[in-house]
Amino acid sequence: MSQSETPLTSRREFLKQGGQLAAVSALAGIALPHVHAAESHTIQVGLVGAGGRGTGAAADALSTANLGPIKLVAMADVFEDKLNRSYESLKKKCGDQFDVPPERKFLGFDGYKKVMDCLKPGDVVISATPLAFRGLHLEYAIQKGLHAFMEKPLTSDGPSTRKLFQLADEADKKKLKVGVGLMIRHCRGRQELYKRIKAGQIGEITMMRAYRMHPGVGTVFSKPKPADTAEVPFQIRHFHAFLWASGGLFSDFNIHQIDETCWMKNAWPVKAHGIGGRHYRGDCIDQNFDNYAVEYTFPDGTKLFFGSRCVQGAYSEFASFVHGTRGSAVVSTAAHTPGKVRIYRGHNMEKQKPIWAFPQPEKSPYPLEWQDLITAIRKNQPYNEVKRGAIASLVTSMGRMAAHTGQVITYEQMLNSDHEFAPNVDKLTMDGPAPVAPGADGKYPIPEPGIKKTREY
Repeated sequence: MSQSETPLTSRREFLKQGGQLAAVSALAGIALPHVHAAESHTIQVGLVGAGGRGTGAAADALSTANLGPIKLVAMADVFEDKLNRSYESLKKKCGDQFDVPPERKFLGFDGYKKVMDCLKPGDVVISATPLAFRGLHLEYAIQKGLHAFMEKPLTSDGPSTRKLFQLADEADKKKLKVGVGLMIRHCRGRQELYKRIKAGQIGEITMMRAYRMHPGVGTVFSKPKPADTAEVPFQIRHFHAFLWASGGLFSDFNIHQIDETCWMKNAWPVKAHGIGGRHYRGDCIDQNFDNYAVEYTFPDGTKLFFGSRCVQGAYSEFASFVHGTRGSAVVSTAAHTPGKVRIYRGHNMEKQKPIWAFPQPEKSPYPLEWQDLITAIRKNQPYNEVKRGAIASLVTSMGRMAAHTGQVITYEQMLNSDHEFAPNVDKLTMDGPAPVAPGADGKYPIPEPGIKKTREY
């Protein structure tokens, strides 16, 4: 589905039902030029967050050279080792498109400003840090007249989602283009599947199900913070362990499949009912549950059943399915790419052949999302994925909160929640206090379903 085909009307109507958003953005009075890059002009790219995702996004951005000249000119991170590793990798891979001299490598929490100050209106900044910094980065990008690409998830709580809704409107006013790293939406196979489902090839959708089950990630969760390491850098480096930095494993991993099934349904759920728990944890210090099961309900009563598990040695599955009155469809087979989407006449997929399947091999959606964004920038076409990305993040958090509190959580409750996980993210320093603090035993606060009913910790 192209950007122009995104069903924004129904989403806006849904949001209106969810309540009024908080007042005018602080940027409302700032006059900025309407900027775009002509096809013959060089687009400069700045990277903020030089981990694996940021490095990959920068490389994918530069892969759009067939659309016009583009180069990477500035980079920033809070960790010198990550910055240097990414720098050397991109320098080796990208050749003449890499134009980052040592003086345009920036360390520290103000690095995002220094990177964007190297760019001109109409250039692009990549925000690939932990999600708590998304609003901060987008606000400055809008102020500077820059287009942006933000990695997913965008938010982990209601207050930061409301802020992004406001910033999305500000970006539209300035005719800035913003992409969000939900790359499945740019997969050509899934786009065709969406059209076929919408055309009625599997009938009316009656139920959806999705699974993200695999071994646990990393060993940090069972190791306390080293005595010689400050709290803030420890939490940022191990962001999967902390809800403020990533939304936890639930949000960071599962948003793709929750988003792709909502896309196929062409709707967002209105409530979530979930359960989850921790097992065999020993001295683990993180805030995550090991398994989650969430039942999402859509406005027409249709259900999405989502299961997530990070347990070593347990059965693994990474797939999404849609069931209808006339057949069924596979949205994801075993990974984000290749999707290998297909449609079946019935529901017993293991015992029949598909009646349609997208031709293989298929193109990866990672560079395709950049092709779409850069095309919109060069042709000055409307392109703003922020609201959709923020809603997908909020809906994912809605399921996570349902499991963490043991309550049924509605869209309105999640959106209007006053629990902001990192309200002072703009004031973080490497040696200052962190958004969450450990107890005397070195462990961080965890959800207590049925006890903490309105907050996740």
